[in-house]
Amino acid sequence: MGRAIAKIADLQTPINPKTTFTVGTVCGGTSVNTIAADAQILIDVRSNSPEELQILGEKVTATLYEAAKEEGARWGSEAIEVHIDVVGHRPAGYQPADALIVQASLASAAALGFVPQLSQASSTDANVPISLGIPAVTLGGGGSNGGAHTLNEWFDPTDAYYGVQRIFLTTLALVGMDNVVEPLLSKR
Repeated sequence: MGRAIAKIADLQTPINPKTTFTVGTVCGGTSVNTIAADAQILIDVRSNSPEELQILGEKVTATLYEAAKEEGARWGSEAIEVHIDVVGHRPAGYQPADALIVQASLASAAALGFVPQLSQASSTDANVPISLGIPAVTLGGGGSNGGAHTLNEWFDPTDAYYGVQRIFLTTLALVGMDNVVEPLLSKR
């Protein structure tokens, strides 16, 4: 498993489209002086590009089998096996900055007096609809935060009400209001 993790750490991914991976958990064995009967690693692979996600997944899989073969050869054993179970799937997708839904969300921020800005692409709840060709954005709930996905993650709810207002304004712009404003999105 150590050999596999070291090889995975050496994999190269493109910066654009954003493509990344992590070995999130490692476990196995029963004691310090016992040959582990089994060992497990959980690997997360993500990309904005479905093609790059596929390529990275194939590289990780090949790396696991290669490491097992090398480790078996080192010890003169064919007992090392690799079993892969997919435990989750976050589809890849990308939405251009000029997409109507993105522009509506930026306009709602401006209407509230903020300087509109796009965040760097990341994995959010919008991944699934975007991968299906459905316009989607993830808008923050207001407040401020930091240290995402670490033990030092934090959230300060000061002024969090702006998040709800921005979401509401974006929704109104997209669906319109009878006798007030036409919707930006067309009915399907």
